[in-house]
Amino acid sequence: MTAIRISGKDIAADVRAKVAAEVAKLPVKPCLAVILVGEDPASEVYVRGKLKDTEEAGMVSVHHRLPATATQEEVETLIASLNADDAVDGILLQLPLSKGLDADAAIERIDPSKDVDGLTEVSAGRLSLGKPGLRSCTPSGCVIMAKRALGDDLSGKHVVVIGRSILVGKPAALLFLAENCTVTIAHSRTKDLPAVCREADILVPAVGRPQMVKGDWLKPGAMVIDVGINRIDAPEKGEGKTRLVGDADYDSCAEVAGYITPVPGGVGLMTRACLLVNTLYAACARRGWQTPEIG
Repeated sequence: MTAIRISGKDIAADVRAKVAAEVAKLPVKPCLAVILVGEDPASEVYVRGKLKDTEEAGMVSVHHRLPATATQEEVETLIASLNADDAVDGILLQLPLSKGLDADAAIERIDPSKDVDGLTEVSAGRLSLGKPGLRSCTPSGCVIMAKRALGDDLSGKHVVVIGRSILVGKPAALLFLAENCTVTIAHSRTKDLPAVCREADILVPAVGRPQMVKGDWLKPGAMVIDVGINRIDAPEKGEGKTRLVGDADYDSCAEVAGYITPVPGGVGLMTRACLLVNTLYAACARRGWQTPEIG
């Protein structure tokens, strides 16, 4: 068996196109404000990509950059000003913040109606209660990819999420539960993790351990949605070179799985696409416009 490769690039492009089509119908362009603190190279790349996506979707992007020396008060004051700005529909605080800053406290200052990352306590609470609200981008992307591969009705599928983080693991479990899946959350203290994984129709590794999941951990024909993004040494590419891999060992898993997402080119691109979806949803909810369903 050779797994079907699920292209995050293709699905994300389709989601972005759908967002752009909906934005074109609106009387006002939704606006996403991004806050970058410091000069982390990876964060700068991510922010440039997000701003590019936003503008290509026909939205307005606003970039606020604070120096690495910015204080907690300065960060939270900027967030407060964006909360009060009616022209701003979404606020994204790029993580990680500079050393010494409290990211959790800053995130909690974001107006939940503008929380396009879905990270505030209010957003998490609405998700856990099954109430409408903005959902975390990466887990939302995972659900979209599963539906594209397996169909819109995921009822009865057994989903095993490896990882219990508030960023991915827990919200992914709740989102798949909302799709009427049976969900198991596995983690570092799960006994006989490979055996638990072999029960999964959909396996979502999200722990940040490179190539941890092997092919013999899978039920034949299962779907692997690999959330991990890890950089490892790649001596075959030359001295000092590295490459990106997921939490799943792609080669061995592809021999057993029915579907698998690559790294890179998988879930990461969906995360960016779902940020646009959330910005559109936030704009519609805040302004009383009919909210389209994009998946």
